[in-house]
Order: sequence, then structure tokens, then C-alpha cells
Amino acid sequence: MLPNSRFPLLIYRGGVPGGGEQAVLGRFRANNWLNNWRYPGVYTYPHFHSTTHECLGVAAGWMEVRVFGRDGTRLRVDAGDVIVMPAGVSHEMVGQSDDIQMVGGYPDGRDWDNMQDDHITEDIRRAAAKRIMMLPIPSRDPVTGNPMQEWIEAPSSVDADLNDFRDGLDAV
Repeated sequence: MLPNSRFPLLIYRGGVPGGGEQAVLGRFRANNWLNNWRYPGVYTYPHFHSTTHECLGVAAGWMEVRVFGRDGTRLRVDAGDVIVMPAGVSHEMVGQSDDIQMVGGYPDGRDWDNMQDDHITEDIRRAAAKRIMMLPIPSRDPVTGNPMQEWIEAPSSVDADLNDFRDGLDAV
């Protein structure tokens, strides 16, 4: 039931060397990843966003996050690491240090929604997948400030053979 993404999830180890709330926040803002938040981790239930991509920067401590659903991959990120999460990729915090502090942001300050894996119906999945497929590639990478080459070079929805999937989203 999870839409996922044709774009790769990106992990920058030491993307903001040493971390620090102001350093991570400053890097994201300088690269136009706005609508920022600060929080001791991320939600502890699987969820994804269908209205925007998201970047997660570890300002302090460490966090273990599970991506791609309940049976997905577990990743540990430490202070200074940044995850660039494509819209549609499920994520949840499954472990953390006592001092975990995260900073998040969204390209061009987009608003986010909170699609909880446990509450997805077929109709909700279809609508979310359609929104995700219409999102633009962000103009700048939140860590490097460069064009998002890994996403630009990802197969288009046509090359990824997603036309039938896209057409099926409107079927009732």
C-alpha cells in the first residue's frame, strides 16, 4: 500500500560536519529547504509525505530510522548526517540516543502531510501516489546546493514503465 518513489533515498554521512542545530538549519535554509522544524527525532510510527520531499539532518546524538515500511531497512544516522527522503518513502524512528535532535526541511518551504502507513486505504494510496508523481525535482540539494543529479538521472516515469500505473490511478 506504500507508494514509495522512483527517486533514490540519499544519505550524506557527515553532510554537515559535526552537526549542530544552527549549522544544519543554516545549510538547509541556504539551499532553499525551508518550513524547518526542530524535534527530538522523528515520529515513532511509519509514515510518509505525499505533498513534498523532506530532508532530515541530525543536529545532535544519533537515531536509527526504518525506511520502506515495517519490514524495511534500518539505518543509523549520527550528528552531521543528512537523509534526503523522497516523497512516498515510509520512515519511522526505531531507536535513538538520549540527546537526539533533528532538523527538517522541505524544498521551497512546501507544506507536508502525514500519511500514516496503518491508515492507508486503496483510495488514499491512489490519491497520494498521484500527488507524489506530480512533484517537481527540487532545484537544489539541501546539503551541497548543487542540482540533484541523482534524481535528475533517475528514470522518468515513462522510462521506469510507470505509465500503466499512472493511468490506473484514475480508474474507479
